[in-house]
Amino acid sequence: MKKWRIAAAAVVASMMLAACGGSAEETTTAATEAAAEEAEAAETEAEAEEAEASEGAVWTFGGLGPITGSTAIYGTAVMNGAQIAVDEVNEAGGINGYQVNWIFEDDEAGTETAVNAYNALKDQGMQMLIGTTTSGSCMAVIAETEADNMFQITPSGTTADITAPANVWRMCFSDPAQGTKSAEFIATHELATKIGVIYDSSDTYSSGIYENFAAEAANQGLEIVAAEAFTSESNTDFRTQLQIIQDAGAELVFLPFYYTEASLVLRQANEMGYEPMFFGCDGMDGILTLPDFDVSLAEGLMLLTPFAADATDDKTVSFVTKYEEKFGETPNQFAADAYDCVYVLKQAMEAAGVTPDMSVSDLCDAVCAEMVNVSYDGLTGAGISFSEDGEPNKEPRAVRIENGAYVMMD
Repeated sequence: MKKWRIAAAAVVASMMLAACGGSAEETTTAATEAAAEEAEAAETEAEAEEAEASEGAVWTFGGLGPITGSTAIYGTAVMNGAQIAVDEVNEAGGINGYQVNWIFEDDEAGTETAVNAYNALKDQGMQMLIGTTTSGSCMAVIAETEADNMFQITPSGTTADITAPANVWRMCFSDPAQGTKSAEFIATHELATKIGVIYDSSDTYSSGIYENFAAEAANQGLEIVAAEAFTSESNTDFRTQLQIIQDAGAELVFLPFYYTEASLVLRQANEMGYEPMFFGCDGMDGILTLPDFDVSLAEGLMLLTPFAADATDDKTVSFVTKYEEKFGETPNQFAADAYDCVYVLKQAMEAAGVTPDMSVSDLCDAVCAEMVNVSYDGLTGAGISFSEDGEPNKEPRAVRIENGAYVMMD
């Protein structure tokens, strides 16, 4: 089309010049050169606009979790831990040359609010999801991300079915894995042989861990002398359960539930004069920052966790220092999991060579294809890798609370 316009202009110019007695050849040349210059200028302008748009492009990672309510410690930790990683990534030049924008919505640990929060993140341009934080919310949201084919990695959603869709990955251990690994750890470290259990039968997180703990305990030669349940309707008084477990001769009490109820168990056991060993899972993490809780009651408490803030390796020291300076508190496992999520995602995205102009679905397909090739030395484990079913591969570790701080157990 451009060539036709140039030729037509040349013919017109030639006719005009002939009528005036001028040189058609000179005028044709001038018109051709002018048109070429105009086309070149237009092409340069288009390239400049494209470059400007590229320079303004960013990655938008979204996060979900409770930052209000009884489990706010978890969501706040995820939000803040990922922020530290995003800040580091941006300072180092971003991902494939593009900066990362981190946005977060409060899902209040509810299913309906989680879906609403997810839609709010999409409205803000989210391309990939780091979340949600709690299992119930995560189960509600995975159907949405699967329908959108949006990449999702949860730092802390532990329900087994979360990673069933091909687009969903997990940084933490699943509930079955936590139950199994807890029994293995207790047996391997010869902590006790007679075990009492208190669990929340109304919560999939707690009951799922308990079921797999019980199955593995039998394989490990551990005897569960009493297993006492409670529900969300009866989660304030645990004296009856503790008395039954004490009478059964339990040396260690396994508490596979969240820190809010766990703090009551510890206080009531102390009031009863019952002093067994206590062992929890990742839901226990956060108990030291629970408002109005006497941390001395948690002395000796053990929990399965891949992260200890007082570890002395360079990566942990750097993360903890930055976190404390920015947020004024010590990070927990949830913060570390979220931090590692950002870096795992970065590694997969760089391997895939993705750019922000790609659709959400195309990004998901490209990044998922590289997740199985990830090998990352993070805060929550060395050589973290992922299987095709979305599950992480890393060794379980545990910490003991001593003098109000986590100490990594050998």
